[in-house]
Amino acid sequence: MFDRNKAALRRGYEAINKGNVAVFNEYMAPNYVFHGPSGLELKGPEGFGQYVTMMHAAFPDMHMVAMSMVSEGEYVAHRATFTGTHGGDFGGIAPTGKRVTFAINILSRFAGDKEAEAWEEFDTLGFMQQLGVIPPMNQPGT
Repeated sequence: MFDRNKAALRRGYEAINKGNVAVFNEYMAPNYVFHGPSGLELKGPEGFGQYVTMMHAAFPDMHMVAMSMVSEGEYVAHRATFTGTHGGDFGGIAPTGKRVTFAINILSRFAGDKEAEAWEEFDTLGFMQQLGVIPPMNQPGT
């Protein structure tokens, strides 16, 4: 079961990278809920697919790589790296042309053979600083 859940998530990463949102229907439950940063909540494979499509519009060369996965019971904790160049509007932020790289931590819950729920956290402050929207913090001693 654990390997099956990890394989489903790896397939999801491939689908995200290619923008192939139809794949989400194959491994996500119809009542899937994605809990993102800043209170973002998406419902169903379709809602998540719309989010991925929006991210591809904002970061046309976006790429995610699963760095590690750990399973226990119905849960899989996975850590990924996101890279991309800001080439389109992102939440009202005009394209900056800047390349960003950040780590993402996700906890996915499976019900049977379908991903039913996921919680995602990442360094949003560092992400916004990389975009140049928020200035970097002064380092001690500088």
